[in-house]
Amino acid sequence: MKVAIYARVSTLNNGQSPEMQLHELREYCQRRGWELAGEYVDVGISGAKDRRPELDKLMEDAHRRRFDVVVVWRFDRFARSVSHLLRALETFKAQGIEFVSYSEQLDTSTPAGKLVFTVLGAVAELERSLIVERVKAGLRNARAKGKQIGRPKVNADAAQIATLRKAGRSWSEICKETGLTKGTAQRSVYSLPKNLCGHISGML
Repeated sequence: MKVAIYARVSTLNNGQSPEMQLHELREYCQRRGWELAGEYVDVGISGAKDRRPELDKLMEDAHRRRFDVVVVWRFDRFARSVSHLLRALETFKAQGIEFVSYSEQLDTSTPAGKLVFTVLGAVAELERSLIVERVKAGLRNARAKGKQIGRPKVNADAAQIATLRKAGRSWSEICKETGLTKGTAQRSVYSLPKNLCGHISGML
């Protein structure tokens, strides 16, 4: 089994050093008889960020199937949230790569680890559902107070635009004259009665 180690510290101040994590993880891998394929260490980078240089490199190498298992010191050294962790675990699962969190004693190759993975999926789904419901509730509340939702409606004189097109004006000229975007101008013409719209369709 080839193993990739990931470690992270937010700062080198206050005694923080990735070496403590790396030392423990190297010994753990050695006890399990795993071959070290690489170490990915982010230093001075907040765990609140999804994108980190070494983490990005690890995920790229996971897609290239350069190792069979990923070992981290603790969840919060690796992922910024449950949903972030789950996305990474789903990527590893798709590539046939196992995941081990040393401190939490999670190993996705074991029945207990698979159960935790399932629970994490349920928690992430609940989190997504709650966010959607909060957004919907906020929109309902805004509408109840008479607030406009979405972009304000743009009034376009479809007949004027159709006349300009029939006169041979380009869309850029029409947009400059009317102050409309090309999409809005074209949609307004398509909203005309079929007989009129069909009459100028060749110019659209």
